[in-house]
Amino acid sequence: MGKYKFLEPYTFKNGVTVKNRIVIPPMTEQSSLEDGSVSRDETYYASLRSGGVGMFISPVAYVIPNGKGFEGQLSASDDKFIPSLAKMASAMKGNGTKAILQIFHAGRMSNSAILRGTQTESASAVAAPREGMETPRELTNDQIEEIIKAFGDATRRVILAGFDGVEIHGANTYLIQQFFSPHSNRRTDKWGGSVEKRMRFGLEIINIVKKTIDEYAKKPFILGYRISPEEIEEPGIRMEDTLQFINKLADQPLDYLHISMGNAWRKSLNDKTEDRPTILRIRDKVNGRLPLISVGSIQTPADAEKIMDAGIEFAALGREYLREPRWIEKVQSGLEDTIRYSVNRTELDDLGLNPALMDFLGILGLDLGFEGENKKTENGVDAVFKD
Repeated sequence: MGKYKFLEPYTFKNGVTVKNRIVIPPMTEQSSLEDGSVSRDETYYASLRSGGVGMFISPVAYVIPNGKGFEGQLSASDDKFIPSLAKMASAMKGNGTKAILQIFHAGRMSNSAILRGTQTESASAVAAPREGMETPRELTNDQIEEIIKAFGDATRRVILAGFDGVEIHGANTYLIQQFFSPHSNRRTDKWGGSVEKRMRFGLEIINIVKKTIDEYAKKPFILGYRISPEEIEEPGIRMEDTLQFINKLADQPLDYLHISMGNAWRKSLNDKTEDRPTILRIRDKVNGRLPLISVGSIQTPADAEKIMDAGIEFAALGREYLREPRWIEKVQSGLEDTIRYSVNRTELDDLGLNPALMDFLGILGLDLGFEGENKKTENGVDAVFKD
């Protein structure tokens, strides 16, 4: 087991120790029941993948009904979901794996059909620059405060359900990122304008989530934050603003920062003269204040170890953990040559990959590398899939 650094344990500043540096990132699987309750498919999917990895981050749950982003999504919007969430926590925590629930509000990245006739909402009344997207209504100050409170309420439910931590989803174009982005946030009040004001919404959510943890958690509880470094929209998030935000986040009461990219070694999407990978620029800005999780097209043990060699504390394997639920156990047992990097279609049931998840992958133009079929190009769309 001394062969790889990613097999070594890690202890957070709050005293929680994870048994290795491999993480299953939050991946949308669209398998919850219509009301947002955890389904048997989800607990089966989770139980197959728990037990080996150090941390397992759940598919994202919405914190308020208007924040739902897609069909088949988990809900943490009401106390009635606590028993359901407890089933997921139990399935994810096998053999000492730390179970983290990710929470969010979709903002303008939803639609009135998913919200059953309700208009989407965002920082400003600006539609996402994608085909068919609806124009959201601009949130009032009171509504913003209600959403911040909802993140705190959802965190209480996460704690009571028995999870080991919570991850605030500030990435992938959803509401928290919408407040940070100059494309979706055209406000001139305290929630928008300067980069400092565009940070405020995310920072207020961190604050209320931490207060909730301090009040309700009976043992050390992990708090993470996920961020996307750039947008391609004009105007949009650029690295200069992101590095300012990263510098601020690194001093918050967080236990880790999770950097969402389709390829872990991606360089700037906008500045073609920048030759440094974005993750290394973020690492240097954080300067050891918080551990980082890097994600994006990490598949093999060598890929994960390259992350460790770069001074990044955690490597997250997304699509590879759909193909190979026992990835870490096989590495630990010296059975690397048996790791599955493609999938036979007859194995889908055994892997807990149901039709809803497979349809979702197809919509995004992704596949799992089916045996005997041409593999599609890794094109960075993982950031949408949250690999």
